[in-house]
Amino acid sequence: MFLLWAIAQERLSVPFKSIDGSGSDKFKSPLFMGTCQSALSALSAFLYIFLRRRSGASLYESLGLEPPPTPSATNGSATTNGHATTNGHAKHGHPHKPSTRFSKRALLVRYLQCSVFITSAAPFGFAALSYISYPAMVLGKSCKLVPVMIMNVLLYRRRFALHKYVVVAMVTTGITIFMYLGDPKAAAKHAAKQGTTQNTSQYASVIGITYLLINLLLDGATNSTQDEIFSRHRVTGQQMMFWINVFCTLITSVLAVLPLPYIPVIHPGAPGQTELGGALAFIRSHPDIIVPLAQFAFTGALGQLFIFETLQHFGSLTLVTITLTRKLFTMLLSVVIYGHQLTSGQWLGAAVVFAGISVEAWVKRKDVHAKRVIQEKEKAKIKSL
Repeated sequence: MFLLWAIAQERLSVPFKSIDGSGSDKFKSPLFMGTCQSALSALSAFLYIFLRRRSGASLYESLGLEPPPTPSATNGSATTNGHATTNGHAKHGHPHKPSTRFSKRALLVRYLQCSVFITSAAPFGFAALSYISYPAMVLGKSCKLVPVMIMNVLLYRRRFALHKYVVVAMVTTGITIFMYLGDPKAAAKHAAKQGTTQNTSQYASVIGITYLLINLLLDGATNSTQDEIFSRHRVTGQQMMFWINVFCTLITSVLAVLPLPYIPVIHPGAPGQTELGGALAFIRSHPDIIVPLAQFAFTGALGQLFIFETLQHFGSLTLVTITLTRKLFTMLLSVVIYGHQLTSGQWLGAAVVFAGISVEAWVKRKDVHAKRVIQEKEKAKIKSL
């Protein structure tokens, strides 16, 4: 799904011919694109939750606004209204004390925080495609571990294993090689395709990388906040997907109907014109955009569902492997379909980046195997008792 999503995203970044054939124009409504995708994503997550909900579960519980019921007894122990019993002996604590691991207000605030980060990040990622090629964008997105680590350290004071810093160094080195060993003629061709001038193309890489870095930092803040949600609240991936996309839809819808002034990246359209009005006018005069826009929203929504489904049933290791393979094929597919030309130095940089990501996947596989061995030993001890 995300391969088709990537093709649609790159297509939306280049000019579209007008219906009268008088010229070509670029689509300058990133908030409208975000609204289309987030609305479909929220709807698909809601349908998934509704169809897979537990029998007898209320709507609030299904959407993660109420904590799921805990088992009344496990191996002779029970926890009820603040009283815990173990092997028939009661441990008296504070009766009727609510769980501090669930707060509806705190959870919704975290969801809203993620939505603000996502809404802010998406326009920068879309704007970066006007200055750098899509393969460079994919490769840059591969180093998301860097801002995720930075934001986790800054926001939540977390620490990481040594190998993660090695991976960050490899990915950063590969990105640097890729960006600085590119063909200037190919960069000029990309600038001409995007409708920019030759003088502008001289600074295109700097502008594009700057936008991409901002996008990655905001993505890092999103991912670290999602980690915080999973560590503090008992929610599923689909519940998180639903609420984040609901808030994203509300935020972008409000911004889309406001007559905003010209704001670079966020509102690059005409000053005083609403984003919704500009987007609908563009669609009427450039109907060729309808198919890639629908493809972008539909595949993005289904792709998110597959990500959370894979994470829930197969674990993070399988998801990392799939993500690595997807990014590799996304870059190759972009080269084939849109005719990007990469130098041997850029292929070397890409190889270094994917090697770094492979190290991360290998370490995770090793850790998962070690945990399984420990679990099997514990099960064997329990059976022998």
